[in-house]
Amino acid sequence: MLKFSKKADYGLMALQYIAAVQFGDVTRARIVNTKEIAEEYNIPLELLAKVLQTLAKSGLIESHNGPKGGYLLAKSARDITIAQVLESIEGPLGITDCYHEKEGEPCMQREHCTIRTPLLKVQDSIYQLLNSMTLQDMMGGTPLITVQSITTAQGVER
Repeated sequence: MLKFSKKADYGLMALQYIAAVQFGDVTRARIVNTKEIAEEYNIPLELLAKVLQTLAKSGLIESHNGPKGGYLLAKSARDITIAQVLESIEGPLGITDCYHEKEGEPCMQREHCTIRTPLLKVQDSIYQLLNSMTLQDMMGGTPLITVQSITTAQGVER
């Protein structure tokens, strides 16, 4: 069955929440902390913290330390694709192992396989969809203010 992991679910939920906080007036926008997101969605705090760290390492969100620390989107929600989020959390996307064959470990059934080509077409279609759908699309397409405008308004150095 093709499905997202809990970590991927939590990552998408957290990004959507962070983006929602960044809507509207710059003076009301703020940095969002892990505890706030965890409480809003009833997500285990430790697991969410790891997911957010992973998203920060991949450059999708920015981490700000300190008592008023937390996270902001590193770029516009319209520039963050669902594929980027999933790949940063789960690694390369693939519905079959042969889609990401490792060097020196070819599929033992490759010469006799009759489903490889059709499955690769399905995989490509899924990837194209996930790569064309953005965080903004998941939120109904409303434009967001930028991280730079928030950090400038709050006096946070980048």
